[in-house]
Amino acid sequence: MLKGGYMGKVLRVNLSTQKIRVEDLSEEIAKDFLGGAGFGIKYLSDEVPGNIDPLGEENKLIFAPGPLSGTSAPCASRMALTTKSPLTGAVGMSLSGGHFPVELKFAGYDILIIEGKSEKPVYININDDKVTIRKAEKIWGMDTVDTQLLIKHELKEQNTRIACIGPAGENLSKMASIINERRAFGRKGVGAVMGSKNLKAIAVRGTKVVPIAKKDEFNKARSTMLAAMKASPVLYPEFSKLGTPMVVDVTSALGIFPSENYRTTGEKDYTKGIGAEASEATNIASEPCYGCPVGCSQLKLARGNSKYTGALSDPEYETFYSFGGQTGVDNLDSIIAADQICDRLGIDTMSVGVTIGFAMELFENGLLTLEDTKGIDLKFGNHEAMVDLLKEIAYRREGLGALLCDGTKILSETIGRGSEKYAMHVKGLEFPAYDPRGAKAHGLNYATSYTGADHNRGYAFQEIFGMPIPKPYDRFTIEGKGALTKWNQDTRCATTDCPTMCGFLMDMALPDIALENTANMVNSVSGLNLTPDDIFKIGERVNNIAKVFNITAGFTREDDTFPERILTEPIKEGTAKGHYISSEDLNTMLDEYYEARSWTLEGIPTIEKLEELGIGYIHEKIKSLEVSE
Repeated sequence: MLKGGYMGKVLRVNLSTQKIRVEDLSEEIAKDFLGGAGFGIKYLSDEVPGNIDPLGEENKLIFAPGPLSGTSAPCASRMALTTKSPLTGAVGMSLSGGHFPVELKFAGYDILIIEGKSEKPVYININDDKVTIRKAEKIWGMDTVDTQLLIKHELKEQNTRIACIGPAGENLSKMASIINERRAFGRKGVGAVMGSKNLKAIAVRGTKVVPIAKKDEFNKARSTMLAAMKASPVLYPEFSKLGTPMVVDVTSALGIFPSENYRTTGEKDYTKGIGAEASEATNIASEPCYGCPVGCSQLKLARGNSKYTGALSDPEYETFYSFGGQTGVDNLDSIIAADQICDRLGIDTMSVGVTIGFAMELFENGLLTLEDTKGIDLKFGNHEAMVDLLKEIAYRREGLGALLCDGTKILSETIGRGSEKYAMHVKGLEFPAYDPRGAKAHGLNYATSYTGADHNRGYAFQEIFGMPIPKPYDRFTIEGKGALTKWNQDTRCATTDCPTMCGFLMDMALPDIALENTANMVNSVSGLNLTPDDIFKIGERVNNIAKVFNITAGFTREDDTFPERILTEPIKEGTAKGHYISSEDLNTMLDEYYEARSWTLEGIPTIEKLEELGIGYIHEKIKSLEVSE
């Protein structure tokens, strides 16, 4: 029996039948998958076939915080949302912070599973043990800010925490996100899945307390963790004041801050316009997640004398990239305004910015014309066009809105004529803000992550921040990068995505003790007896299950690749000048990666590896496809 950390309950809401039921959470699932992404991917694998339509009734939305969420563990108000992604067709797993994750725990649930599809717009209201499905026709069409205000007003409960979609999710944009307050379940089109179910929002209010199994041991583990955070030379002195936008300066110095759809990386300095100093000047307040002493999220106010004056948002580094370097824009106020619009309309800043940047290159290459754009001069650097396009995309309006609203991959397929060589995505997920040509392990993670080009599934802090853990690595070489990527993915999954903890914290303060710290924190909270090796195995187990799901969805080794630009075009200027990842180098790294994972050279998990991880039963899913090993 679970003694702490877990509430012991799984809440299922079926929108087709309007039935609501509560199940017990088994100790075995908690021990083997921990929480968060582990729970989500386990339930997705067990209950959702890989070949279903992501926007069909069979898909599910699985929300799961971790055992540390809702306790006084620092930086643990995180939640994983898992579904089949409509953007990629692969596992779609998205993390969000704020206050919504802990509120679900306070309401008494470790997992919320949403099934089926409502005939009419609805929202779910969870108030401790009372769960209802309520009509939402009058708020359908509203942006996310007004949606949250009206639901709180209707429920007469201002402390309710709400996750909702905006017009982008309602219009089934495959780049739609789910917004809770100013936080997002972003990327992978998870908002479109919610929209496809006619589900406008989830409102949660809880009054329960998350139990702690061993309070003295928990306090000791917590003190050790806080001491490591305080000792970090970066976390409080810089990160708490600047937030993730400080990384613009880091990647610029490395020569890998992407520019103009990756065609001019290293050729233009963006630090003056949107770097740390310029970014800090716009800060007016921090917005910490629940229980976070760091407060990295910085509210920014557009102060310049421009059409954007008064815009208020909290853009992260990836948004500085997607609406900055990717589109050739160094106007900070426009980035703040674009971020605000995306949060209100419920669309992912990364995917939509990359898609707009791709469209800009198509325009400059003559593959999109002024007739196609209805007179919009879609050249790199046109921040007004970039901002104006966001509403067109979110509302799927005729013309560019409808053309761009489903992301880079579908846009390239629609345009054709060789445009795919400029389409910066892996498996349909748009590239993040690190040019992989100058950081090879970081890039290999893009190619092999179960969600597509996702930097957070196996962040190579060894290459980006120069941390020699587990040993020093040269970011430009390919030697050892397969094994390193496997280690990064499994460690990241086990120490951040499952417990659930903030990944920024792990990278900047705890990379050398991440596994030990997670074991100590989880054991003291839950009463489990997991070793650091057990924690690592959880990450490996989850990554293997996700891989099998993707195989059943039709993905093969050929999908673990890069766009042509990364494989053939060297970076032309800067400290990463001359570097790229050839097809030969990619295949060498893939072979090493698959070998490190004990998979076949085709990237298929073996029955021996799956049995070693205690999940041999899922090999039947591969056998049923008659996949030859």
